[in-house]
Amino acid sequence: MKHLAALNHYFWKYRYRFFIGIFFVIASNYFAVLAPQVTGYVVSRVQQQLPGAKPAAKVVQYDWLVDWFVGRMDTTTHDFAWIVAICCITILGLAVIRGLLMFFMRQTIIVMSRHIEYDQKNEIYQHYQQLDTQFYKTNSTGDLMNRMAEDVSRVRMYTGPAIMYFINLVALISFCVVNMFRKDAELTLYVLAPLPLLAITIYYVNSIINKKSEQIQGLLSDLTTNAQESYSGIRVIKSFVQEKAMLGFFTRNSEEYKQNAIALARVEAVYFPSMTLMIGISTLVTILIGGLQALEDSSRVGTIVEFVIYINMLNFPVSAIGWTASIVQRAAASQKRINEFMFTKPVAKETGHAEMIRPEGDIVLKDVSFTYPHTGIRALNHINLHIKKGERVLLLGRTGSGKTSLAQLLLRFYEPDNGSIEIGGRSLREYELMHYREQISYVPQDVFLFSDTVADNIAFGLDENASKETVAKAAAMAGVDGDIAQFAQQYDTMIGERGVTLSGGQKQRISIARALIKQPSLAIFDDCLSAVDARTERLIVHNLDKALKGKTAIIITHRIPTDFHFDTIVVLENGQIAEMGNHDQLMEQDGLYAELFRVQRVENKEE
Repeated sequence: MKHLAALNHYFWKYRYRFFIGIFFVIASNYFAVLAPQVTGYVVSRVQQQLPGAKPAAKVVQYDWLVDWFVGRMDTTTHDFAWIVAICCITILGLAVIRGLLMFFMRQTIIVMSRHIEYDQKNEIYQHYQQLDTQFYKTNSTGDLMNRMAEDVSRVRMYTGPAIMYFINLVALISFCVVNMFRKDAELTLYVLAPLPLLAITIYYVNSIINKKSEQIQGLLSDLTTNAQESYSGIRVIKSFVQEKAMLGFFTRNSEEYKQNAIALARVEAVYFPSMTLMIGISTLVTILIGGLQALEDSSRVGTIVEFVIYINMLNFPVSAIGWTASIVQRAAASQKRINEFMFTKPVAKETGHAEMIRPEGDIVLKDVSFTYPHTGIRALNHINLHIKKGERVLLLGRTGSGKTSLAQLLLRFYEPDNGSIEIGGRSLREYELMHYREQISYVPQDVFLFSDTVADNIAFGLDENASKETVAKAAAMAGVDGDIAQFAQQYDTMIGERGVTLSGGQKQRISIARALIKQPSLAIFDDCLSAVDARTERLIVHNLDKALKGKTAIIITHRIPTDFHFDTIVVLENGQIAEMGNHDQLMEQDGLYAELFRVQRVENKEE
């Protein structure tokens, strides 16, 4: 239950709806308990009309409203049939009033729960966007989706129906018990005798439901993750003819989820009938004890009838105790899972005096070291690098040498373990994070395109809508305008999920166009030409040479662009700088760079 405390600020936000809803709940139940009193009064009047009826042994207690009504009826000069008719009309009127109040009850509390659901999903989505790369490397997409969809839906059942029915049953039970004690305290104690057993049952079964609910939600996340990965990797599955294997894996996960869900259903199947059993026992006790009392005093028949109606009225709310408790336990398990992510803080944070200023000036890395926290792999080790403003830097190295890690540190996807990174004499921590990243264009190794039009993907990084001319210019610089012109709808062509309708080279070039259209202060291209042919690569490099004029650019690649002038070439090896200088200096050193250059030149001649 303590996990649900995280929802309290939502109740305060919608406090007016919440408290007005509580008023409607209480008012509807007040009018509900008036009807049995009117019925009891009618039965008593009927009893008094029977031959040989004895006068009432004691004065019957009513609510003030019914007491006023009874007073009018007892002093009326009309016949008995007219009194019964008026009582029937009164009971019908009370039912109509209660129904109207219940309508407003749902319009306040249930609608409030939908507002909370909307706010919570938006809050979770916003928080997901603030979390860093490390979080997404250690948590699956399916689990993230399940917590925002399925878990939030279960929490909504708590903020709406569970809250409403809990207040409803508290109000109704309170009104009924108070009226029953006012009529006959001894009979009330007999009627309520089974309730302690009911409380013990609720406590015991709820603990089981809570554990099973949390386990089921975890299994559902695994199932969702399995499905999501299968859909995303369907081409790999088909190419390796692994449809049956993946189906078997999904079936096993689904079977485990089914078995646990059935086990929970068995618990609930025992739970709810036990609630009804307790009510049934109370009804039998009422009839038995009340019948014995009626044999001694026939004028008490009206009170016995009223008690039976109260017990029947309590049938649904007491049965709903189990259902409500089940919802609360499921919501607590789901909210616990939501809190695990909501209480996760991003690693990259600004200091208290972060400023929204443009990151311009020299980039300086001072003794920077970095280890991936989720694997323990040391990616960078004591890196010292000075990149002057407007310089073009080529970052070379074998796979795993730390090139991409260096780029991600510059983007503040991670924080260095040791050392510092400065731009323009300021630590990266002093720049407002979102504003800082807006000034950087980044093309990652793993190109990602959205299921949208070509034009919207290119203009993705701009706050305002880009003109068609601006989008076309960026596409031309990336060398993809010719391909786009051949599409059926050109720039309005939908490219499918992750750009599935495009080739690898087309996706890379659209990603480059998306980076160039921003006019950034710093551009980082991480092996973004691996899927294009040599002629297209030369065209893109030539265009980049013009587009990045006067801008600081870091290009990470396995191939050395021969048509692009670099001010500094950095060769990484095992997370350290092995060589650094310009082309001529590194060729004179005759080290790793010179070897890579000669091998590439031979390959180009063979092509």
